[in-house]
Amino acid sequence: MLEYVLTMKTLSFQRDEKKNRVTVSCADGDISVYSRCAYCRHCKGIWMGKRLVPSPQIQVLAELKKGTANDDSLMNAAMMFNTLIRDGSLLDCDDDENQGFRGLY
Repeated sequence: MLEYVLTMKTLSFQRDEKKNRVTVSCADGDISVYSRCAYCRHCKGIWMGKRLVPSPQIQVLAELKKGTANDDSLMNAAMMFNTLIRDGSLLDCDDDENQGFRGLY
C-alpha cells in the first residue's frame, strides 16, 4: 500500500474563504475541488492530517457494481466528500500523465 501512495501526486488546497471555494492546480488549470475533483476518476483520496481517506464516491461505485449499495449512497458519498474537503488539506491524484479531468460516471 505504501508504494501506491508514493506514486501519486498530492495537490494542495488553495482556499478562498470569501467565496467559500477550494481549488487545486490540475492539468486543466485551477479547478474547483467541489465540482470537478469530486467527480473525477483520478481523485483517490483526501489527506486529513497524516491520514489518507479514500474518496467516498469511488468506494460507493465499487459497492454499486457488486449490488451491495443503493442509489442514495451516491448522494451520501458526495456530502461526505464535501465534509472531507472542508477538513482536509491535500488531495491524492493518480493523474501522473497529466490528462486532466476524467469523468467518474
